Amino acid sequence: MDSTEQHPGKLARLGHALALQKTTVSLLVLVVFVGMGERLAERFLPVYLIALGGGPLVVALFQAMDNGLSALYSLPGGYLADRVGEKKSLLIFNLIAASGFAAVIAFPFWQVVIIGAVCFISWSAISLPATMSLIYKVLPAGKRTMGVSMHSLVRRIPMALGPLAGGALIELYGIEKGMRLAFTVALGLAVIAIFMQQRLLPGHSEQRREEKGQEKNERNDATSAPPYSLRYLRSLYGKMPADLRRLLVTDILIRFCEQIPYAFVVVWCLQEIAHPVSPIDFGILTTIEMATAVLIYIPVAFFADKGEKKPFVLTTFIFFTLFPLVLLASHSFWVLVPAFVLRGLKEFGEPTRKSLILDLSPPDCRAAMFGLYYLIRDLIVAVAALTGGFLWQVSPRANLLTAFAFGVAGTVAFAAKGRSISPH
Repeated sequence: MDSTEQHPGKLARLGHALALQKTTVSLLVLVVFVGMGERLAERFLPVYLIALGGGPLVVALFQAMDNGLSALYSLPGGYLADRVGEKKSLLIFNLIAASGFAAVIAFPFWQVVIIGAVCFISWSAISLPATMSLIYKVLPAGKRTMGVSMHSLVRRIPMALGPLAGGALIELYGIEKGMRLAFTVALGLAVIAIFMQQRLLPGHSEQRREEKGQEKNERNDATSAPPYSLRYLRSLYGKMPADLRRLLVTDILIRFCEQIPYAFVVVWCLQEIAHPVSPIDFGILTTIEMATAVLIYIPVAFFADKGEKKPFVLTTFIFFTLFPLVLLASHSFWVLVPAFVLRGLKEFGEPTRKSLILDLSPPDCRAAMFGLYYLIRDLIVAVAALTGGFLWQVSPRANLLTAFAFGVAGTVAFAAKGRSISPH
């Protein structure tokens, strides 16, 4: 009897330690289903575009578009969440993604893949401000980094399993048929997620109405204007604190390091190295990357919530910087394994960075400020992805070494200018 009485207490303590409660658990379940569909084909889209007749510049255009859409979607994503609530906004986002999957299944042309990707490739970006804002609202200050980390951790489950399943489909049926099957599964999962979120996410309860009433009272004139109006953007940017602006600049440099080679990592592994790997081997490498990230999220979040956040973000920037250099030296599967472990380690302080953005954002426009941060960052970084295509045409070596140089610049700048933030 003592053990049965103690068991719920232990589970409750574990749930509290991991920032798990009804709303966050419901949100995490949805992330798995939608994310699995999103990630089944995402890593293989560059080789799919090439198979359908696109070239390196089409791949670079696709990656630049991904960054551009991530930027453009973030701000209206946060704006819509503030207006209609997280539940309705996520429903809208999922319907848009499902329409993109349906288009790509019906019309297997690289031009249609580009158009369909407008709907589904940046689902994470458009939903992220709403998700982060919800986590920030329902959790106390000392658990927010853990809450963001649990979200990042659970996101890695589909990011790990999706490419593995997608690689298996390509291995069995070939790149074109395998990718269409992957998109079909993705559409099915998106439809399931739409029904699940309507049942699992909380509706407009009295407490929720009170919270939204408080938020409405806190809004100033800027947040009542339409998104992308000059008045709205000028006022919102004017409220961005100096520390957040410094973080933004260094983050942009680090994302140049990431995005210049990002779309070509799969091309490097499957086509360029001395001993190319198979699609399923690449799926295994991606699983190794995500498993590494999953293993470090909880312990890092535990310490980040208790102390200064700068060391965790700086360590992440170092891992980002090293990856393109290590990848350049990797020419077989077993040498690629530690390279992808390193790629997983770049997630070391990513939840801490997201939590830091929320910490530094004004309370009356937190979701919108989060969206503005990503709008500015990803619009600029979209240039890096397009530049990566031209550099790849020069040589893969030029692409990877340029990425490394940007990583060094961002890491040094953050070490010198980044500010330490303590939760206390």
